[in-house]
Amino acid sequence: MDSVITTPAGLEGPAPQAGAWVRTWGASPQAPDNSVSRVEPFENATLRQIVRVSGGGHRVRLRISNEYGTAPLTIGAARVAVTDTDDGIRHGSDHEVAFGGRPTVTVPTGAPVLSDPVDLRTAALSRLTISLYLPDRVDTATCHGTFHTLGWIVPGDATALVSLPADATPLPAQALITAVEVQPGTPTRAIAVLGDSRVDGVGSTPGTDRRWTDGLAERLAARDGQAFCVVGQGISGNRMLTDGIGTAALARFDRDVLATPGLGHVVIAVGNDLVLSFAPRTEKTAGFLSVFPGSPVDVDDVIAAHLQLAARARAHGVKVHAATIAPYGGSETYSAEGDKAREQVNAWIRTSGAFDGVLDFDAVWRDPADPTRIRGDLHMGDGLHGSDAGYAALAESIDLSLFE
Repeated sequence: MDSVITTPAGLEGPAPQAGAWVRTWGASPQAPDNSVSRVEPFENATLRQIVRVSGGGHRVRLRISNEYGTAPLTIGAARVAVTDTDDGIRHGSDHEVAFGGRPTVTVPTGAPVLSDPVDLRTAALSRLTISLYLPDRVDTATCHGTFHTLGWIVPGDATALVSLPADATPLPAQALITAVEVQPGTPTRAIAVLGDSRVDGVGSTPGTDRRWTDGLAERLAARDGQAFCVVGQGISGNRMLTDGIGTAALARFDRDVLATPGLGHVVIAVGNDLVLSFAPRTEKTAGFLSVFPGSPVDVDDVIAAHLQLAARARAHGVKVHAATIAPYGGSETYSAEGDKAREQVNAWIRTSGAFDGVLDFDAVWRDPADPTRIRGDLHMGDGLHGSDAGYAALAESIDLSLFE
């Protein structure tokens, strides 16, 4: 089914240039906490993480974040390579990463750092192995809670190892790396998706790149024409208007989305404000809801937030699209009042003309027999999040001409 409604085009930014930097992978930085993002302190250890890029290029650079750190962060050594089978490194692809021409860097508290460019030919949808050696104790690591990359902690400086050693232990969350950028040989645009757990792919198989943003990247890479990267900036439990799990979307929008190199399109897909504002306060949900402080919001608040995001994006000359909020009947947070509010916001998203396009994810997921619920074959079992099949259905529903 075609779930995209297009509306008159927004402002056009400068035409993409061959050789310009474009973000090809991203993970919104979070403070470590006890909800979904937690990395224990470590010292004299190497973090080895594998990420899948969406678009390719002939040079890469890394963005490493100490934005939520409580002390300066020292990177003692860093390397990047193309991942081979069995999580090893492809022969001849391993490169040292420098910072201002030096092999080490100290990242100030509260700041990110970009690496120097690395001459490394990277194909679209390929995986990169990134290794960071941390010689000093790191008590508070900026991280990303939902673990959709593969990662390990290895004692000592293991950045030059080709294969994963036997003493490696799983890394419980993404840590420190918040973006990979490429320098492609052809003009390329980035599509940045601002979202919550459904953008972050909760319910999909971890480590297999089965989020709907991954599926969209695969479809775009397989077609001829304009090249695109897709950058998922979802945080599980995130809301537009209020902090809680992650900084509120309105507050992190400039950093996570508008600062994206090569940005051409923004997709807004945050639905938690109404879900959590109207969620029943019961003994069963009390613990879960306690991590979401702040006053409840209503339909007008959520519409105003969408308009704010759209206006800020268009000020940067990019096109803006919005996703309708998918059903959540059968979940612990469901209420009839919340569902009515969801339908009101969805009707406005579809008909307001405020966006360059609408991704009608509600229409894709809803059960014809009960539109308040997700179809049984498309959710993970909680009535709220998708399965691999559910996210694939969202990706397949998107009209790719929306991005032309």
